[in-house]
Amino acid sequence: MKFNRVVIKVGSALVSPEGQGCSGKYLLSIARFISQCQQAGKEIILVSSGSVSAGRGLIAHGSPNPSIPTKQAMAAVGQMQMMANWQRFFDVPCSQLLITHGDLKDRQRYMNIKNTIRILLQNGVIPIVNENDTVATEELKVGDNDNLAALVALVSDADSLFILSDVDGVFEQDPRLNPNAQLIPEIAKIDASIYALAGATNNHIATGGMKTKIQAAEKAVENGIDTYILNGRRDPVFAAILRGENPGTHFLAQQGATRARKHWLKHTLKSSGKVYLDAGAVNALIQQGASLLPSGVIKLAGSFNVGDCIDIYDGNSQQGIAKGICQYSYRDLERIKGVKSDEISTILGCCPSKVVIHRDDMVMLQSSNS
Repeated sequence: MKFNRVVIKVGSALVSPEGQGCSGKYLLSIARFISQCQQAGKEIILVSSGSVSAGRGLIAHGSPNPSIPTKQAMAAVGQMQMMANWQRFFDVPCSQLLITHGDLKDRQRYMNIKNTIRILLQNGVIPIVNENDTVATEELKVGDNDNLAALVALVSDADSLFILSDVDGVFEQDPRLNPNAQLIPEIAKIDASIYALAGATNNHIATGGMKTKIQAAEKAVENGIDTYILNGRRDPVFAAILRGENPGTHFLAQQGATRARKHWLKHTLKSSGKVYLDAGAVNALIQQGASLLPSGVIKLAGSFNVGDCIDIYDGNSQQGIAKGICQYSYRDLERIKGVKSDEISTILGCCPSKVVIHRDDMVMLQSSNS
């Protein structure tokens, strides 16, 4: 069990086991595990459920099934409680990212989320992500944070996804009905037979059951991300992970995450423009595996926006050398081409990014260190 950058999804049953307010009953062990991972050089992104449960006792509702506006109010006040509860377990700073599926579908907002997570990790900050329930235009969907965690794993270029809940993993039969049911340690392919093993949740606090976890696993493994369903209530689970063992159900990634992303960039994403580079920038990309800086850009072609894919050319030979996702529009890049990154703010009035294309968002078309 190997991982370097992992998204850990923590369910409501762990954040608020009593269904109201926040608790450290299970989070202390999870936080200790996260700290140990960080000390080992791992990068961690948290996706935490529980804001509605955390705020349940602070908003009058008088019903076991509050209305959607009431749940949104609970989420608004509960998010503060939940974040404070997480932060108390860490010596490093935590950050809050409230996003929706709509944010991840919008090109520019997707890039903003991606860049924010990247910089937070570079600075040793723990990103804590949750669905932005208070601005949701639809009802709070069952299992949304399971699927949200898979999407966060994609946008953050994670190699692994850990879905922590109050179950050990996927069983051959329902363990509530058959105490002798066997845990399935490894699943190579998710098909109808696997979904048939998913029973409904018996936890009235949790918004998702096993089905939504399998849905999330399917999204992740298709994009090269190893996914695990694990019991977050059991301390031995975390000790096993640190020993490199699999204590739950492992959904095998279909191919390496880096390979999958590079293949997507190279063969699937259509380019909207071109940039031509000077000799120094060409050398930095091909020989040093560097990101593309504005100082190396000498000419542009086409028309593109933030988040569009563009082709990268050697300005001398006119040969294509790479392609990648651009952090700037054609209009803004035309203004900052050839200048140093420190001058971007002076020219544009702000600095969305010091690089034009980050190395993680680039694939080389020639042999290189990528």
